[in-house]
Amino acid sequence: MTGAPDRVPARLVVAVAVTVPGAYLGAADYVGWAHPDLPAPLAAALFGAAIVGAAFVLSWAAEAAQVDISAGLAIAVLAVVAVLPEYAVDLVFTFQAGQHNAAHGTCLVGSGETNACSLALANMTGANRILVGVGWPLVVLVASIAAVRARRESRSTGRGSVRLAPAMSAEVVFLGLATLYSLTLPLRDSLTLVDATVFVAIFAGYVWRLTKAPVEEPDLLGVAAWAGGKPKKRRRTLVITLFIVAGLVILATAEHFAQNLVDTGHQLGVDEFLLVQWIAPLASESPELIVACLYAVRLKASHSLGTLLSSKVNQWTLLVGTIPVVFALSSASTDGLPLDTHQRFELLLTGAQSLFATSILVNLGLSTSGALALFVLFATQFAASIVLPAEANQTLIIVLSALYAVLAAGQVVRRWRQTGHLVRDGLVSSPRQLDEQPRSPG
Repeated sequence: MTGAPDRVPARLVVAVAVTVPGAYLGAADYVGWAHPDLPAPLAAALFGAAIVGAAFVLSWAAEAAQVDISAGLAIAVLAVVAVLPEYAVDLVFTFQAGQHNAAHGTCLVGSGETNACSLALANMTGANRILVGVGWPLVVLVASIAAVRARRESRSTGRGSVRLAPAMSAEVVFLGLATLYSLTLPLRDSLTLVDATVFVAIFAGYVWRLTKAPVEEPDLLGVAAWAGGKPKKRRRTLVITLFIVAGLVILATAEHFAQNLVDTGHQLGVDEFLLVQWIAPLASESPELIVACLYAVRLKASHSLGTLLSSKVNQWTLLVGTIPVVFALSSASTDGLPLDTHQRFELLLTGAQSLFATSILVNLGLSTSGALALFVLFATQFAASIVLPAEANQTLIIVLSALYAVLAAGQVVRRWRQTGHLVRDGLVSSPRQLDEQPRSPG
């Protein structure tokens, strides 16, 4: 693939330009540059615009990277970079919790009003549930609308369904492995370095599996075609540069975006725990949600859902595994992150949702009914967390977790043979052979 014009595409120029104000404001705080003190809503808008611009750059870089690496590995790299905001926000909360725990022997801050350790896990569990309960259904909705408007379907996009490439069995299987282990966490009183070792090992196995996938000629358009059409050395330098620039923008703006959203919520009188669990993750998840929608609009629904699926694997393995490591470092100890009753309930619900979500993808397809079930169950608990008192909310969490488990069991029993094939394909089958298989119906 050669002969791409040297002129930089206008869309790339616009995307980078959009990131400049927010990136400058974010970097200014870190290095001490002069900058205006903006109202929280305006600052959130500027940081949010920067994240949107960076998301476009990420999507183009990931597509162009498929000239040199497999689509699955490119999507995984994209997911790692896109999920940086979640790492930035969550690990800041974790680091603060570790420092406070070391200084005071407790995670409680200010007369027991705030549990710093609880805030760290609230951000992580909220982000995971939003990704599945909102992101996955959003992909089906956007892809279906795109198919209707285009008056055609693609290999991965149908009206009311999204189909994953067979090679993405690895994502589903490793998410299942991480989920099964995560269901032991609600039984603990801390998240330990042993848990970190297990989760990081699962992530390492996932990445190793992706490196075995073959490289194929991608179908590139627009900015991705311009970047992918460069000579080999220039192409690789350009793609790496795009990833780095987008990643730096996200790192410079994500924490500020989340913080200004939280500050805006404070001005409106919203509870801090709810802000950390729902508003901050919604902000930090925005890059991968935007990238997924961009793929869906172009009828590349397999890439779209694959991006969010890879992000889920990333968050449910590497992010969860990093939390106790950061807590141990910040507290200068080998202690695990303490888990109170409320946190264990949150981990239970997040693990149960992940179990059901994984079971839905046993046939490598997500239909309208599956997407609707994910959204309705998520919306039910989301609304309950806002309006119900803590005790009633915990009761609902137990009911929803049991419902998730029953639905997941029903999916696995109904598709028992497909489950066996999925596990084999995800762990041992040749990725090249998987690419030659027909895709399952949604």
